[in-house]
Amino acid sequence: MKHDDLYKLSSYHYDLPQENIAQSPADPRDSSRLLVWDVRADKVSRENFFRDLTKFLRPDDLLILNDTKVIPARLMGVRESGGACEIFLLKNLTSDFLTWEALVRPARKIHAGAVIKVGENFLRVMSEKPEGIREVTFDFDSREAFMNFLEVSGHVPLPPYIKNTGDMREAYQTVFARNDGSVAAPTASLHFTPRLLDEVRDMGVKIAYVTLHVGLGTFRPVKVSDIRDHDIHSEHCELSPETANLINEQKTRGGRVIASGTTAARTLESFGCDGAVKPGIIDTSLYIYPGYKFQIVDALITNFHLPESSLIMLVASFAANRAGYVGREEEILSRLLNIYEDCARDHWRFFSFGDAMFIE
Repeated sequence: MKHDDLYKLSSYHYDLPQENIAQSPADPRDSSRLLVWDVRADKVSRENFFRDLTKFLRPDDLLILNDTKVIPARLMGVRESGGACEIFLLKNLTSDFLTWEALVRPARKIHAGAVIKVGENFLRVMSEKPEGIREVTFDFDSREAFMNFLEVSGHVPLPPYIKNTGDMREAYQTVFARNDGSVAAPTASLHFTPRLLDEVRDMGVKIAYVTLHVGLGTFRPVKVSDIRDHDIHSEHCELSPETANLINEQKTRGGRVIASGTTAARTLESFGCDGAVKPGIIDTSLYIYPGYKFQIVDALITNFHLPESSLIMLVASFAANRAGYVGREEEILSRLLNIYEDCARDHWRFFSFGDAMFIE
């Protein structure tokens, strides 16, 4: 692979049999497999389960989790003309949770001013945006009333590769989720159980939380042949002063900051500046691919991601940073794809409910 190949979408492709795509989480969650990749030593360990994570953590580590909570963001409605439609909530725009960016289908038939009935309630399309996105507002008098409506009328917006038709509301939620707003789960953290989190704390690892509400930016496919031309939609993220202080203290003393998942990693890097972070609330459209220099994250917990996705690009970029290969990332990308293909042959489970990696 040549250096310029890093920017070709096709360079991030690998073959994956359909049977490797996990349709439900491991039971218990921490019984999923865990691959550990020490990038600097080029050492890969495959004989682990996620419950073994404490073997690879250090007592002075700081573990960062994304505490976002998945909402039942997929709604089925009826247009004024009587035709059926789908409303997929993407991003909350107001504090009362009543105005959203939403992906609507069929978009060509839904325009500004349209009224859509969902159950016994109504929403109005306020404006049109490209790619089938509309700004919509709901007719409720409070956030609480709206959330109650979602619980009754909404569906969990599972990725299209998950064909499981059962009730997945609990399965597609981390055990520490608390801040409503995501339309997809921070899947690397689905592996944690309350018991494992207690074990992590008991060994002296500090745990802190950030919030990134997963929206279109995280799961939107890359469709351009040159990955540098891809645009990531912005996503709401928050970093509290308490978490920022813990991170800055950790970086000052040379301890590791471990991000659980690509969403936690993007949040930390979005707030990073000169090796430290500043607290705040922002919309981030940070797009991480090879050539990016990480400032905050020292180790990464992540799943096995879709071919040609922005997530696998982030993982390749992070691994190159850990190896000190910034400027010659093609070697690390080839190694990463070899690991993916080896695991596929060994029947590892991929994507949202699949197995995990720990990259250090």
